[in-house]
Amino acid sequence: MDFAHTPRALELQERVRAFMQTHVFPAEHRFEEELAEQTTRGKRWSPLPVIEELKPKARAAGLWNLWLPATDPSGGQAGGAHSEFHAQFSAEHGAGLTNVEYAPLAEIMGQIPWAPEIFNCSAPDTGNMETLRRYAAPEHRDRWLKPLLAGEIRSAFAMTEPAVASSDATNIETRIERDGDEYVITGRKWWISGAGDPRCKIMIVMGKSDPNNPSRHAQQSMILVPVDTEGVKILRPLSVYGYDDAPHGHCEVVFDHARVPASNILLGEGRGFEIAQGRLGPGRIHHCMRLLGLAERALELMCKRLMSRVAFGKPVSTQSVWHERIADARCRIEMARLLTMKAAYIMDKAGNKSAQAEIAMIKVVAPNVACDIIDQAIQAHGGGGVSDDFPLAGMWAGARTLRFADGPDEVHRAALAKLELGKYAAQASTRAVQGS
Repeated sequence: MDFAHTPRALELQERVRAFMQTHVFPAEHRFEEELAEQTTRGKRWSPLPVIEELKPKARAAGLWNLWLPATDPSGGQAGGAHSEFHAQFSAEHGAGLTNVEYAPLAEIMGQIPWAPEIFNCSAPDTGNMETLRRYAAPEHRDRWLKPLLAGEIRSAFAMTEPAVASSDATNIETRIERDGDEYVITGRKWWISGAGDPRCKIMIVMGKSDPNNPSRHAQQSMILVPVDTEGVKILRPLSVYGYDDAPHGHCEVVFDHARVPASNILLGEGRGFEIAQGRLGPGRIHHCMRLLGLAERALELMCKRLMSRVAFGKPVSTQSVWHERIADARCRIEMARLLTMKAAYIMDKAGNKSAQAEIAMIKVVAPNVACDIIDQAIQAHGGGGVSDDFPLAGMWAGARTLRFADGPDEVHRAALAKLELGKYAAQASTRAVQGS
């Protein structure tokens, strides 16, 4: 397994790092000021000028759509006419990087939660763009994918529901019913990231189109629903530990007999789980890449704070308890990074499905590592750590949320346990046959 980066990838790392240092970190205070000002003016859900001003600079610097892979979306390395199309598509619209090449870039951008949007590399848009690229008809790619790639609009992914345990997605109750040349969508969703953003123009909605199908994983479909469709209503923004993430936000949404053309169905009825797996694999690892950036920044802030404070006559950084915590943080970040790179490597070489165990592992490990290190950094900052004078409280809220997003820890652990037990079940079966 070789994680060495090409000269081009190393150059991009330096360019993204320089852009962050020159433009993004100095804008953190301005971001908070603009958000506070817009809240006072009753425009909390309007795009912030600081982000909109930095986007053209990132694009002009060639740091745009860095997430867009060059590999064949069907899995594995590019090859043949189909893959040539996607390689050309990536070359035209993005950097065409592998997951291994993109990982350190996402980590650098992830040091500030809102920074990835500047590079058009933020969730849920990246996952939705990947879904449209893989599964949408040409006319829908023209209508929705192109403006998303250009950063002209934003999008949402509507899967989770308040009335059922959505960690088991077969529980989803939202109905997608055929009526002539249209589908009618009825249901309630929540934690729909990006739905509160006024630039959000399209949702990808998962629901049941065939609830009586004997296969529980063939009952669901995904469909494109423009936000301005009659019957689509944004009920309310939801907060995470007091943070509503405006102007992006997480919302509760009702679909009250919303009608869309039948052509808006993705791939066809009953293929919702197939699409979900193709979408969530890259999305999960992108979250983990960005979380490493948060963890690194939290460790940096912790060390600087400890070195600047004196308690009981000596610098706090000289106390052995903090030596233990700092050393443990460094070890855990490095382990999480290696696991992330291993998952990215397998995705590049063998496809997303082959990396399902590694993706599940890092999806459990990265949020927990980030939460723990950010929590220690908060402790190092004393009372200031839980305030908004420092970014740590908001960072912790975001990292804690990602223990649920794209599947909770328990689901990924269950999948891993099943895979692990399966190895020994096969061995036991073989021994039983041999002994009979």
